[in-house]
Amino acid sequence: MLMKEERELIVEYGKKMSAARLSTGTSGNISIYDPEKGLMAISPSGIDYFSTAPEDVVIMTLDAGIVDGSKKPSSEWGLHAAFYKHKPHARAVVHTHSMYCTTFAVLGQPLRAVHYVIADTGAATVPCAPYRTFGTPELAEAAIEACGPGDAVLLGNHGLVVCGRDIRSAYSLACNMEYLAELQYRAMCIGQPNVLNDQQMAQAMERFKTYGQSGSKKAGY
Repeated sequence: MLMKEERELIVEYGKKMSAARLSTGTSGNISIYDPEKGLMAISPSGIDYFSTAPEDVVIMTLDAGIVDGSKKPSSEWGLHAAFYKHKPHARAVVHTHSMYCTTFAVLGQPLRAVHYVIADTGAATVPCAPYRTFGTPELAEAAIEACGPGDAVLLGNHGLVVCGRDIRSAYSLACNMEYLAELQYRAMCIGQPNVLNDQQMAQAMERFKTYGQSGSKKAGY
């Protein structure tokens, strides 16, 4: 089976994403990219994650060519491909419809530095892209343009998309951004959140570079 390990990881993390309610039903999608092969493994369209088998995962090029798999790829394959094309370090993309991130996406408001965990994105703000129809080139273009140098962006009236150096780090980032969004939401229910300033965030981002055990891949904060 072509990209067997990547297919198995997509099935595994799809179940994790659904169980954690980062996406419900068949919403959300996951991909892993192998730059040496120039191939992307991506979850299939419209199949429940607990019903998805490794052979259901689709292998394709970043330009829409289906290389292996009998199922239709996620409708957001172009969104995933855009991240791999524009962010050379990206090896995995996770797109969720998690409740709190999507709440801010519906408001058209960014996630701010109400907690230092936002440094995990490589930026002090997670911007919100304007609404575009799902599964279209316009959505992919708007997401990349809004995202800037960071690894996370909200999609207006839609959800969240993040990328990482592997599936573990991308999934962890999606979890952390949902945690951040819930904190921001809850703080706003009480009053005005205290947002960390540029100097504080610069210090946090510098420390994130050496977080964790030597030789390990960071997956938290």
